[in-house]
Amino acid sequence: MPESLKNKTVRGVGWSAVDNFVQFGVTFVVSIVLARLLSPDDYGLIGIVTIFTAVCATIINGGFTNALIRKKEATEDDYNTAFIVNMGLSILLYVVIFLCSPFIAEFFRREELVALTRVASLGMIIGALALVQQTRLTKRIDFKTQTKITIIASLSSGVIGIGMALMDFGVWALVAQTLSFQSFRTIFLWYYNKWMPRLRFSFESFHELFGFGWKMMASGVLDTVWKELYQVVVGKFYSPAALGQYTRAKQFSQLFSSNLSSVVQRVTFPVLSNIQDDKSRMISGYRRIIKTTMFVTAISMFFLGAIAEPLLYCLIGPKWHEAATFLPLICISGSLYPLHAINLNMLQVQGRSDLFLVLEIVKKIIGLVPLAVCIFYGIMPMLYVNLITGIICYFLNSYFSGKLLGYSSWMQIKDVAPSYGIAMLVVVCVYFLKYLPVSYWIVLPLQIVLGLVVVFVASNAFRLSEFQELKQMLLPLIKRIR
Repeated sequence: MPESLKNKTVRGVGWSAVDNFVQFGVTFVVSIVLARLLSPDDYGLIGIVTIFTAVCATIINGGFTNALIRKKEATEDDYNTAFIVNMGLSILLYVVIFLCSPFIAEFFRREELVALTRVASLGMIIGALALVQQTRLTKRIDFKTQTKITIIASLSSGVIGIGMALMDFGVWALVAQTLSFQSFRTIFLWYYNKWMPRLRFSFESFHELFGFGWKMMASGVLDTVWKELYQVVVGKFYSPAALGQYTRAKQFSQLFSSNLSSVVQRVTFPVLSNIQDDKSRMISGYRRIIKTTMFVTAISMFFLGAIAEPLLYCLIGPKWHEAATFLPLICISGSLYPLHAINLNMLQVQGRSDLFLVLEIVKKIIGLVPLAVCIFYGIMPMLYVNLITGIICYFLNSYFSGKLLGYSSWMQIKDVAPSYGIAMLVVVCVYFLKYLPVSYWIVLPLQIVLGLVVVFVASNAFRLSEFQELKQMLLPLIKRIR
């Protein structure tokens, strides 16, 4: 990778990581406050609302974001057309959800869902206003501006959410925090981006963008529906309380895996799209990305799973004990997410959105197995089976991306095996500390300190190249982020 491209990627990763973790961090702190004030049943209601807003948000994007980023020379007509389509879809889908909210409430047998769904869904329209503005910044790999906006929006909305929680607004505090975050973020994206849309729709631009984007949209909708389908099954066949426990565990697991996957996808897609015609450079870039990303992800996720019970007990209390039993298995499965994301990213950069869609369909058919297990046997058996199907799906993703680029599944496994080895070592060292006859408030700091020491000593002892590269990146990265 040339130095200029490397610098651009490192800077992008740094600012994108800060952007993601600031946004998630504030949301996470607010959720901890809410988790102490709300019951698992209340949190399950929010999980039900998210089922519908998440699916609609994927449709609104329509794959146009990826199509615009991938297109080397996007025109004003392209941006204006995408803006009009995003806004039209957001308004249409809001009307649909508004009218369907009574049926949603009836299906889950909770009348509160009518008002909750109608108010929370306003975020779709607010978010659609900012999609093209964010895309323009991402295409320029300008994550510094996005991060500044996220910090302002996250802190402001966090104050609103926590304030409402302390004033006993209950579940509405999280709704207010989410809507205010989207509002602040949209306002500042417009302010800093200095781009004004025109009501000019181009059928030529629509045809070109939609030709690539519709497959990405279909894949995204399928993936989102599939993820939310787990929540539908848990909420319907068990209870909102059980769903609340499950969503709490999922949110904790996203501390590292989902956030890191998002960072890698956001940065590598525009960067590597610029060198899509040079396969040798792309392979070299992807190998470094996979090794470094999986070093952080595998160790972080296994570590998180090992300290799950003390961590949740200290942060959100013993009433979330069931979530602590779900979290280790979710973390193990979640450690594979960046591998899935990077391999699918390879297909996008190569323009194979058709293969991307086919793979998504095949994987969802395979994923019917865990859902069936959940209905008949419970949530824990579902998580075990989900881990197995996740491994199968990884081999599907890596087989086709490897075939296109010459970076096979076996090569990837050899690259990430040392990271998983250290992750297992960390688990063995810290997990059993929870059985010490002392308070979890003492156990948790001991686990964290010991885990960090084991990672540092083992990584230096085995001289892992990804660990050395991370150390070399940190100081320059700190200098660039200012």
